[in-house]
Amino acid sequence: MKINRRIQGLVGSSTLAITARAKELLSQGKDVVNFAAGEPDFDTPADIKEAGIKAIRDGFTKYTPTIGIPQLREAIANKFQKDNGLSYKPNEIAVSCGAKHSIYNIIQVLADEGEEVIIPSPYWVSYPEMVKISGAQVKILPTSAADDFKVTPGALKAAITPRTKIFILCSPSNPAGSVYSKQELQKIADLCVANQIYVISDEIYEKLVYDQMVYSSIASLGQQIYTLTITVNGVSKAYSMTGWRIGYCGGPATIIDYVNKFQDHSTSNPTSISQMAALAALKAPESLVKKMCQEFEARRDLMLKCLDQVSQLTYVRPQGAFYVFCDISQWGLDASTVAQRILNEVNVAVIPGEGFGAPGFIRLSFTTSQERIREGVRRIGQWAQQCSVKPVLS
Repeated sequence: MKINRRIQGLVGSSTLAITARAKELLSQGKDVVNFAAGEPDFDTPADIKEAGIKAIRDGFTKYTPTIGIPQLREAIANKFQKDNGLSYKPNEIAVSCGAKHSIYNIIQVLADEGEEVIIPSPYWVSYPEMVKISGAQVKILPTSAADDFKVTPGALKAAITPRTKIFILCSPSNPAGSVYSKQELQKIADLCVANQIYVISDEIYEKLVYDQMVYSSIASLGQQIYTLTITVNGVSKAYSMTGWRIGYCGGPATIIDYVNKFQDHSTSNPTSISQMAALAALKAPESLVKKMCQEFEARRDLMLKCLDQVSQLTYVRPQGAFYVFCDISQWGLDASTVAQRILNEVNVAVIPGEGFGAPGFIRLSFTTSQERIREGVRRIGQWAQQCSVKPVLS
């Protein structure tokens, strides 16, 4: 059987694979601490669920416009203006089946064979695979813990070539939780404008920032970068609606029109019921999101305190999202082996860094209770002490 060559080259999602294995162990009655999850453990707020239920009762179960119902796109436009200072019109907004779907659509619309897409590493596992499907070339731009896993202007400038078409920016980032300041974004924006490079700004973790950090959208830094940016967001992380599958993007009308045409022939519209729930989410009191954010910040602080007791493990303090990216290179084992052994031997699920382009790291999610955070990190520390892990001698 002959399979499309682009599909043959795809790598499966390590996050989904580990999460599936953790769920399998749970179903067998194992006491698994799940640090692998990429979703909040809170339930979707009641009023949002009720909006979905009401949509079913009202018979709102038919096709909608491909890129979303007008009232939802209007609400998204209002959100962009209020939260980000971005003046997108409803016809410059496309609703999709999750932020992942939005990013996929944009890459397929913009990237072409012979062009390059710059992806900073560590990166979210799906970015390179999406680019591969488009036929464009993946150009990985390594970052370092010394720079908080953020792209420096010098490194970005050196990576740009005449073939560079897109730069993918994720802030707060998955997996490292790094958040770019306005000043850092401005330097990136200047380079992208000077070289006429499109920016896909993945802002799905926007509402989850800590340490009183002020969040900035790169598209808000001037008209020139605004016209080159497609801003991506969704309701999954901020409103604990991962399974509802609603994401959205805002950008130049011409690009959004092509996104609409592309989506016409793939998924058509996002689920009608979920769109009504998303509309309720965007109109919900900000206090709902702030309360969840405060709990995540407390969990982050606790996880870092616990990790400080684990020998030969370091991390960069995350300022956003809900992950800690841990350097385990001193353990002398590759991250995939560490993840498999920790899961099988002490029932703690973590994500190996290979899928993020960082082999010597593991990602821990603090989307679980403080009690489970203490227990999970205790098990990891105990495992590192008792098993054959040896510090690497310099």
